[in-house]
Amino acid sequence: MTDDFTDRLLAKWGTARPDIDIASLQVTARLARIGPLLARRQEAVFDRFGLSRGEVGMLSALRTAGPPHRLSPTRLAQGLMLSSAGVTSRLDRMERRGFVLRLPDPEDRRGVIVELTEAGVEIVDAAVAANTTSDRELMERFDLQEIETLEGLLRKFLGGLESPS
Repeated sequence: MTDDFTDRLLAKWGTARPDIDIASLQVTARLARIGPLLARRQEAVFDRFGLSRGEVGMLSALRTAGPPHRLSPTRLAQGLMLSSAGVTSRLDRMERRGFVLRLPDPEDRRGVIVELTEAGVEIVDAAVAANTTSDRELMERFDLQEIETLEGLLRKFLGGLESPS
């Protein structure tokens, strides 16, 4: 395998600070670079549908909630890790485009429930299918065993980051 950006950067750090054990950066530096690169790929796919990653996230949350594809804004905020203002802003855009409806909450007369429309189902299904194709093409460089190993290692790594300390 040829040296990549991370190898070259870490070699420089090894020269500048040989007293620091930078071996763990072989993994974490690459993961840090992967995130934004994957985000750009996803944005390019979702842009073909006139959507952002955040909008697909919101539509996906509603889609995967199951019929009738409804959630409260509070549940959306919690699941998407957004402020209520962030949810409101996305909902406004999605509602203007006909992808969601705000309905009165039958349990709270001051509240609303957000429902995914048929147009919302169609657009999120198409966007997620296109992203899945893009991801599958990216993963073609790995065989099935490598994918299973990578998935297990990433699951373990992420579990260490997500678990409460």
